[in-house]
Amino acid sequence: MNILIIYTHPNHQSLNYAFLQEVIRGSRENTAIKEVKVLDLYEEGFNPVLVFNEHKRRRDMHADPALAIYRDQLTWADKIVFIYPIWWGRPPAMLLGYIDQMFASGFAYRDNGGIFPEGLLRGKSVVCISTMKGPTHYPLFWLNNAHKSLMRKALCNYVGIKKVKFFEFGNMESPRGKQKEKLERVYRYFRQV
Repeated sequence: MNILIIYTHPNHQSLNYAFLQEVIRGSRENTAIKEVKVLDLYEEGFNPVLVFNEHKRRRDMHADPALAIYRDQLTWADKIVFIYPIWWGRPPAMLLGYIDQMFASGFAYRDNGGIFPEGLLRGKSVVCISTMKGPTHYPLFWLNNAHKSLMRKALCNYVGIKKVKFFEFGNMESPRGKQKEKLERVYRYFRQV
């Protein structure tokens, strides 16, 4: 299995970075995992801004040569792991800009004249590891699970990815947030997946 980790946090001293390290550590100890690649969107300097004009059209985004390396990474991966904080009830704009550009028609899905498109990323799986300052159940009770609906239904299911697992951790800025236990949980998952 090939794993692509898409890490989206600007601070390498953050808890999100500690989760990244545990995913890597667990994956390296798992004999079922052949290779792990990390795409750090901030370190990469990924430009999340969509630009469309007379020279760059949305319908051609799936073939944009500037995005070819990222398309190759997604094609290569069997499992895609997103690591990010929840800000204002959703992933960071940097990650959403990546999604806008990479999960394009002609690459991630194809319109087939039906209600739903044909997902072109079938057979892959996704793991979302997210952290937030607020309580763990805040997104469920106050936001109707908007974050999970966005990642599972609006993105993954739309492009043919049916296996989506969430590690959504709240209270991460609290001294009682059980950060060590949560880091260990993620490590164990990737060691055994």
